[in-house]
Amino acid sequence: MSAPPRPWLLTLAALSALATLSTNILLPALPAMARAMGATETAMTAVLSLFLAVFALAQLVVGPLSDRLGRRPVVLGGLLVFIAGSLVCAVAGDLRLLLAGRGLQAAGVAAASVLARAAARDRFEGAPLAALLGRIMVVMAAAPGLSPLLGGLVQAAWGWRALFAVLVLSGLAVAAAYAGIVGETLPAERRRHQPPRDLALGYGRLLADARFLRPALATAAILGALFAFFGTAPLVLTRGFGFSALQVGLFFATSVFVVFAAGHAAPRASARWGGPAVLRAGAALALAGGVAMLTGNAAGLYGFIAAACVFLFGMGLVSPTGAALALTPFAAQAGQASALLGFLQMAAAAAMTTVAATLPTERMAALALVLAGGGLLAWVAAPPPVSARRAHSA
Repeated sequence: MSAPPRPWLLTLAALSALATLSTNILLPALPAMARAMGATETAMTAVLSLFLAVFALAQLVVGPLSDRLGRRPVVLGGLLVFIAGSLVCAVAGDLRLLLAGRGLQAAGVAAASVLARAAARDRFEGAPLAALLGRIMVVMAAAPGLSPLLGGLVQAAWGWRALFAVLVLSGLAVAAAYAGIVGETLPAERRRHQPPRDLALGYGRLLADARFLRPALATAAILGALFAFFGTAPLVLTRGFGFSALQVGLFFATSVFVVFAAGHAAPRASARWGGPAVLRAGAALALAGGVAMLTGNAAGLYGFIAAACVFLFGMGLVSPTGAALALTPFAAQAGQASALLGFLQMAAAAAMTTVAATLPTERMAALALVLAGGGLLAWVAAPPPVSARRAHSA
């Protein structure tokens, strides 16, 4: 299979990144939004948690729906819902209306995230799919890294409501790019309709199939830890090391390069040693990063940064490799498999973010425990490595 054109690749990466952009761009503005809404900062955490919950559940619907109707109408319809939700948030005068808009955003953007993976699976499998997902991750890594910095700059210049204008424009741009560049990737003869009972049975079969479940759980564990890192690292940096909001944004922006490096390494390593071996190696690095953070408090800021880089590099190996391993055997139900994978990832993100925020210990230790736990869970869940000969023949 030939490599995808660069505009095709960039469009799928933008689809994947839109959900993370929708959350991380708001992080610097949450205190200002709380003041405008007359809400406590604690209550404003619902702006993030509701988004993750709706996003997780919506994926279970949009994946099978796209298996029936095709990818194009579901992606474009979802992006229209996302744009409508962003407009509601931009004009919201109280927390209730803001949360309603966030729910619409999450339901709409779920289609973009799920179907970016499904579209990739429609065209590729095996090592080419792993390579494509790795390249997508390299591009989309800029979203969590750069969006807090972008959010802080936009808020400082035009206020927090302008952040939702940015999201409206982003949704319109991604919709136009998808319609003009990617289009439909699921031919009519490969579409299928499943009644609700069959959908439930299909999800049950996927969960019972180790070919899907093991790499999916490994990917979910590591991405859950990553979201905990996004949510907790700003507190560690500001309260523990005296960072300003701009310095926090710069920290996340520079961390992108670690993920870039891992995304480039993952497909090459998978082609040489096999996906399961790379998955386990990445999980071991993530675990090592968490342990180093837990035991290296005395090293101060530089110890924290070094441990975070080790974790992020391990995460960058696990994410595309695990997704490729989970989706490759299920061409006939790529939308449903991608939806369930996304649901597991967001459920893990919600759970591990909550754990990192509520553990009765100081924030760096809590974060370190969650990162190490995510790496350990990913290592345990990962499928056993194949032999070198089988890896080369796969």
